[in-house]
Amino acid sequence: MITKSKNVSVDQAISKGNRMVNYPVVVIILTTLGISFYLCIHLPFWIVPIGFVFAIAFSWLWWSIMITKWRLWAFENVRNVHELKKRAIQEKLIWPDDVIFNKTEISNATEKEKWNVLKQNFQYEDIFQDDLSLPNETNIYFSKRKSFLQLLIMLIVVGCCIFIINSSNHIAGYLIVVLGVYFTFKKCMKMINKLPQITINADGIRTISTDFYNWNEIKNEEVIDESSGKHIRHYLTYEHPNGIEQLLINDYTIDKSSLNKLLILYRGRNNQKQ
Repeated sequence: MITKSKNVSVDQAISKGNRMVNYPVVVIILTTLGISFYLCIHLPFWIVPIGFVFAIAFSWLWWSIMITKWRLWAFENVRNVHELKKRAIQEKLIWPDDVIFNKTEISNATEKEKWNVLKQNFQYEDIFQDDLSLPNETNIYFSKRKSFLQLLIMLIVVGCCIFIINSSNHIAGYLIVVLGVYFTFKKCMKMINKLPQITINADGIRTISTDFYNWNEIKNEEVIDESSGKHIRHYLTYEHPNGIEQLLINDYTIDKSSLNKLLILYRGRNNQKQ
């Protein structure tokens, strides 16, 4: 099936997918909610929940139509379809195969036929495309900038609580100050910590909590999300001979997307050495 020139990289396809699908979805939601809040100044408050329903409906309709168009373009023009699919799931462009939301995609008969033809490309293995700017080894540390901002916020909270204590002698203020001092100490420890939290190269991975393992001892390496209310935590996770690593990376000098790319590139370099 792969006969024509495939000159679009996975990064370029993901970037276009965000512009075509994800960014407009956010704009649709914010615009619809903004209009509903503006209208509630002049209309009853029930316009807000109605606006919320319309925001979800309009954004989902956009995704359902545009994800089909992006998928056909991307999987027709990108050579490494396995990597593209994995990255697209990680970037929240498409759902995993077993998720029912896939059935909400909107496509006509011609698009369905074209996709059935393009799916034949999955029978071919990806061709490794190295990034020559990537060093032989990458060390990832605690982010001093993130820790400083969090420390600043914590100090402001502690300062406000001290003011409340002086004003009303409220017992809750004492409790928050104690917790604030504790978390301030933890942030300070992160700021002065100069040890690499993750070391990754063509041979394998080592983390601050797990010994070094070669790539042939590791499987299912990926950065995953876990939501807790409005807060999203990113974890580096992989299976190794002694268990499963799950390391929180939110405070590190790397984001989810960049670390996922490193995992693909360094494993690819290892495969080339075999």
